[in-house]
Amino acid sequence: MSHATIDHRRSAQRIREDVETLAGAQFTLSSEAIRRYAYTDVYRATLDYFTSAWQELGFTVTEDPVGNLVARNRPPGEAVFGVGSHCDSNRNGGKWDGTLGVVCALEVCRASAELGLDLPLQAISFLEEEGSGFGQMVLGSRIVAGRLSEEELREGIRAIDDGRPFWEHATQAGYEPERFRECAHILDDLTGWIELHIEQARVLQDTGRRLGVVRAIAGYVHGDITVQGRADHAGATPMDMRLDSAVVAAQTILELERLALAAGSGTVGTVGEIEVSPGLINAIPGRTRISLDVRGPEDDLVHQVVSDIDEFAQGAAADRGLTASYGQRQTVPATPLDDRVVAALEAAARDTGEPFTTMISGAAHDTMCVAERVPSAMVFVPCRDGLSHTPEEDADPNDAAVAVQVMLGAIEALTAQRAAV
Repeated sequence: MSHATIDHRRSAQRIREDVETLAGAQFTLSSEAIRRYAYTDVYRATLDYFTSAWQELGFTVTEDPVGNLVARNRPPGEAVFGVGSHCDSNRNGGKWDGTLGVVCALEVCRASAELGLDLPLQAISFLEEEGSGFGQMVLGSRIVAGRLSEEELREGIRAIDDGRPFWEHATQAGYEPERFRECAHILDDLTGWIELHIEQARVLQDTGRRLGVVRAIAGYVHGDITVQGRADHAGATPMDMRLDSAVVAAQTILELERLALAAGSGTVGTVGEIEVSPGLINAIPGRTRISLDVRGPEDDLVHQVVSDIDEFAQGAAADRGLTASYGQRQTVPATPLDDRVVAALEAAARDTGEPFTTMISGAAHDTMCVAERVPSAMVFVPCRDGLSHTPEEDADPNDAAVAVQVMLGAIEALTAQRAAV
């Protein structure tokens, strides 16, 4: 393990300055929140900021055919270790989500140069992770992973604000989406990958840990349960003559909580949307739709919860003379991360003497797509009260500097292991 130690105070200061600068007016569409979406002028300014910073370190900076940013200090074809994240934002975003991962990738590169390590590095800032521009999460990394078709990019995926296709926006921004299959090549030379991110929960904060080493990213199922009853007058209809769809929906929400708890292994279930029709204070709900977000590191458990809640809703509805149906929106499998990269991060974390924990990520990240081809892991740092996707989001650059030290140590160890083989 490396004994090279970064100047934590200097790194924390640079991290803070980068993050604060990128929260400035030229990098966001709004003064109320960070709003930075693919192919906007403020997103272009953000890429230019990182481009200049990496060029100052002597890195070659390029963009792939759709706009994923790549900076590397070795010629194409030479093995490099990958670091990075994304710098687009949620529609009501804070300044730390994603951006901190790219800033810390930059800081890893700075520290490697300052310490004379000259590690072979490639940094990536993936396009449109949040889905705020086109309604599709991890869009840039999914293109790199080959998960999207030409038809989807030409017609199916459209901008939220103006409805025009992704293909048209990419072309107008100066890219070449017709070459989108070539995006896969940005991973060709990677021997490993580490992404740093704020936790987006409060496990680290509440357990007093400064670091989380992520061993898996939860898969998820998104869907809807729709309960169909009858809309009647709220005052004139006796309680024993009602076909109230909201009551069945409420029972289903409670059962989802029970099923997720019973499944264990980090399985979680959430109803984040409730749509009641006709939506009047004096009308019995004739139709109620509830969303389902079921996640966990074990796909079998996740899908069993979804199957069981579907069965429960149908039964609860039938018991009251109503009907219920389930419709699936999207399913994404869980992503186990690489044992060797995880172990290297754990060893580097132990070397710092700082408290850390090994954990799973309940949120989706670009690493889910990278891990299909490259040995990968993630590092989490705490965010205040678990707040994310809000202007109230906050993190400590000193924690991030510790994470940079851990990433640097792990990369140095893994690079040395590879050279010794």
